[in-house]
Amino acid sequence: MRKSRTQVGIVGAGPAGLVLAQRLARHGVESVVLERRDRAYVEARIRAGVLEQHTVELLAELGVGARLKREGLVHEGLEICLDGERSRLDLAAATGGKRVTVYGQTEVTKDLIAARLAAGLPLVFEAEEVRPLDLDGERPRLLYRKEGVEHELTCDFVAGCDGFHGVCRASLPEGALSLFERSYPFAWLGVLAEAPPAGEELIYARSARGFALYSMRSPTVARHYLQCRPDEDLAQWPLPRIWDELRRRLGRHGDLIVEGPVTDVSVTPMRSFVAEPMRHGRLFLAGDAAHIVPPTGAKGLNLAVVDVRYLSDALIEFYESGSQAGLEAYSDKALARIWKAQRFSWWMTSLLHTFGPEQAFEDRIRQAELSYLLSSEAARTALAENYVGLPL
Repeated sequence: MRKSRTQVGIVGAGPAGLVLAQRLARHGVESVVLERRDRAYVEARIRAGVLEQHTVELLAELGVGARLKREGLVHEGLEICLDGERSRLDLAAATGGKRVTVYGQTEVTKDLIAARLAAGLPLVFEAEEVRPLDLDGERPRLLYRKEGVEHELTCDFVAGCDGFHGVCRASLPEGALSLFERSYPFAWLGVLAEAPPAGEELIYARSARGFALYSMRSPTVARHYLQCRPDEDLAQWPLPRIWDELRRRLGRHGDLIVEGPVTDVSVTPMRSFVAEPMRHGRLFLAGDAAHIVPPTGAKGLNLAVVDVRYLSDALIEFYESGSQAGLEAYSDKALARIWKAQRFSWWMTSLLHTFGPEQAFEDRIRQAELSYLLSSEAARTALAENYVGLPL
């Protein structure tokens, strides 16, 4: 067995783990990142694409914002389409100049990986069978296998940034966490196409046929979604049907849909999940390992970035002064913001989707609430404040 040591062992090379590693490195804190997949797989994962302003600012601070600044699409507003009638929400005007940037999570991940490898810092892909041990002691360990060789990595702390299905949360003893979950009776069918979007901003559309989201990843790549069943059979959705349904749900604005070569079609389940607390001994959970939000509110990646911002603050404080105050406060501080984002994501999801004939009354209430939202400056401001990101 090959043995090594670091200060912070990070499990998972998604945005949470990579942002944490990048920020720690810039403050002189050592870390090793372990990722069970290979680099090509990690860099190809299709995920979210709307970055809150604080996320953009942090990536710039970490020295990985140059391409984002060149290629990201800055949006000062969004549109809501109710039964074919569009209404624009001016995010910047409602929030004192805050805005969001469309830049794919895939691209964020590529930028972070390139920066870490360029600096010669340890990032281990294809780390198989990672096992966190001794989490209650002062020297937790991460066991893993790489190319048939067993490794033991001794750490001061372990950061579980390995996603909802990762090993870190699953390694905790029974009863260590309280889990809060909600599954929604629908999913999103997403299509990624090499086609220049005709619209300039995201359009959230609600109609009797169901929800649709008109969005983009770049000036040449469109990303659209349709509300569908969680068990949807993609074989029943040939591309002509997808394009036709998008146009139908956008109503008279369906001509904004531009067809092009499709590079991905997938179904995304809709669920809400929170694990409390986000710390057990020397293990700290962050990102999807601790919480999942439905994508309607564009909060998943942004919440993960705030988690590791708080966690890196606490770890930097510990190594600079020996104080554990930030580490002790991490879980409560992160969860306070997470639950606000959960509320917003649940509200947006409930507001914009149809729930079927058995909830006809509730659907009419949602339609009335959405109509009120579009006519009330106060309600629009509340939506805008949450959408661009609550204060840190």
